[in-house]
Amino acid sequence: MDGKAKELATTLVELLAKKDALSRLLIGIYGIPASGKSTFADLLYKYTNELLQHDPSNTARAILVSLDGWHLTRAQLDQLPDPKLARDRRGIHWTFDGPSYLQFIQSLREEILPDTTRIITAPSFDHAIKDPTPHAVQIHPYHRLVIIEGLYTALNLDCWRDAALLLDERWYLKLDIEEAQRRLVRRHLVSGVAKDYDEAVWRAEENDMPNGRFLLENTLEPTRIIPSVEDPASVLALPLSDIPSQQ
Repeated sequence: MDGKAKELATTLVELLAKKDALSRLLIGIYGIPASGKSTFADLLYKYTNELLQHDPSNTARAILVSLDGWHLTRAQLDQLPDPKLARDRRGIHWTFDGPSYLQFIQSLREEILPDTTRIITAPSFDHAIKDPTPHAVQIHPYHRLVIIEGLYTALNLDCWRDAALLLDERWYLKLDIEEAQRRLVRRHLVSGVAKDYDEAVWRAEENDMPNGRFLLENTLEPTRIIPSVEDPASVLALPLSDIPSQQ
């Protein structure tokens, strides 16, 4: 995905140049689990900023925001009607704070006035405590290009739809469901999240893939489709040939 990220970083800089100087360019990166959203968004952010920094006359910068920051906390999940179901399904759209995410996107759409525009903050997700960290990301007026990465940035449902329609670009990382399943099983095994193959399959089938299928059934039309291709340099240690095929 490295080469594609470099290519599309140039596209983003060109799109930003066409925007009004008082507005932002907002890009959503989405796809089913294991499609490489985070890796691709990180590369895109890196190469876009490199291009912007090479132009001394351009003071604009890019920033990357992850939708994971809008996860409901575990304490909030416990307040839902079925706390066990909420924890088991953590990652489905209703375990996120969708209204707060919409407010964030709406704030990014406000006109940028360098002398008066406030710093906009976004949460991030702390994997150590397994909960969001409020106000962890700061979006300054010079952050005129905002990349938002996450499963539901193009979800065609309720407030998620309203937020998605405010984005300039919706880029979809396309990946076959069967391939996603194999990547997820491998990820769970290598990371140690699952103790064995059967548990890795269970985790993929009971949480990750239902969310992926839900997304595919309820998504807005993308403005660009990007095939998800694993970069050989980033492939995990366990080869796909070592993952048994599903019967």
